[in-house]
Amino acid sequence: MNRRSHGLRAWIIQRLSAIYMAAYLVYFVIHVLMNPPQSYHDWHGWLSGPVVSIGTALFFIALLVHAWVGVRDVIMDYVKPLALRFSLLSLLGLILLACGLWVLRILIQVSQ
Repeated sequence: MNRRSHGLRAWIIQRLSAIYMAAYLVYFVIHVLMNPPQSYHDWHGWLSGPVVSIGTALFFIALLVHAWVGVRDVIMDYVKPLALRFSLLSLLGLILLACGLWVLRILIQVSQ
């Protein structure tokens, strides 16, 4: 794969994740405005539904992928020393992995 197609793939991933996140946020805001949850049990009941739970998981996956692609591109464009670039990308990967595991734990707790 050449550098050009790699850049196009990153661009497409960035755009698709942004579209999904925007659509999810519109759905979320409309739902909260039309049917505002009055208690924790209302929130829990809504978030534990299979469609909303899967949609929320996909939202966070899209968010993490979007963040990875965006910050990775900035680091690769502006950080020239290879060791520093590798270190920053590794740190970013670990931070995003930790965030993903945290969200996964929360979603599992909510679905029970």
